Amino acid sequence: MRLSSSNGLAEEGSPGFASLGTRPSWFAVNIRPNCERKAVLNLERQGFETFLPVQVKTVRHARQYRTVCRPLFPGYLFVTLDLNRDRWRSVNGTHGVVTLIMNGGEPSRVPVGIVEGLMAISTDKGVVRFDHELMAGQKVRILTGPFADFVGTLERLDDQGRVKVLLDMMGGQVPVRARASELMPA
Repeated sequence: MRLSSSNGLAEEGSPGFASLGTRPSWFAVNIRPNCERKAVLNLERQGFETFLPVQVKTVRHARQYRTVCRPLFPGYLFVTLDLNRDRWRSVNGTHGVVTLIMNGGEPSRVPVGIVEGLMAISTDKGVVRFDHELMAGQKVRILTGPFADFVGTLERLDDQGRVKVLLDMMGGQVPVRARASELMPA
């Protein structure tokens, strides 16, 4: 590092100077339908850090139920960029990507804390877990299984992550047992 003043600090413009605007930030990227994995793979090949938050959902088709991982924000993923250092325009030319979300002539930053908060409640595979703040008596939505998308009242939650939810159906409250990871606050 080259120091050019007597106080030991680097001057602006010198290689040792780091301004506040050079920190990498998270940006939202609009991606083509059903090209989430392709976009992530191609962006990471270019050296960009990406985050694609997903959630576990139950899909009903032809009287069958399948549990799948679907994007939390369909059509979008997040990429970290340093606008002063990275060639951010190459993101727009990546296979699977439509465009960076722009504000005027430059990419629009995602507010600090949003992506970091999602990453904090995600597994290592990017599955967002909404069960970290569940409490008895709270209204919850079931995410997977035959009762997917039903809303009920959380009656009991134990240390092993098993829960008992009361669903209002058939003129009364029906108890349903599930795992806490299959729920989210309603």
